[in-house]
Amino acid sequence: QVQVAEFGGGLVQAGGSLRLSCSVTGNTETLTSMAWYRQAPGKQQTMVAVLARGGATRYADSVKGRFTISRTDTTYKNTTYLHMWNLKPEDTAVYYCNAAIGPTQYWGQGTQVTVSS
Repeated sequence: QVQVAEFGGGLVQAGGSLRLSCSVTGNTETLTSMAWYRQAPGKQQTMVAVLARGGATRYADSVKGRFTISRTDTTYKNTTYLHMWNLKPEDTAVYYCNAAIGPTQYWGQGTQVTVSS
């Protein structure tokens, strides 16, 4: 059974940095991509960054140049990181990790990131 879990959210001042991590365990043989999404209060969930299995990346325009997605794989676990720099109050949201495995999308429970001005 696939499990997705995020770690690393918290409270940070504007201009600060955070690193989120997401571990995916279980049968990940057909993992095609991992991604980060976020949902701010009262807004729809939006894509932040995507990392395809082959290494291609895609970022939301609002985070380009400030966020970086990366990944490490071990025998039993795939871990994706979202490095965030120069954080802004508008980055405040619940951040969700997504893993696309075969035809199925798996989601973590979300981690809160709050950026104070």
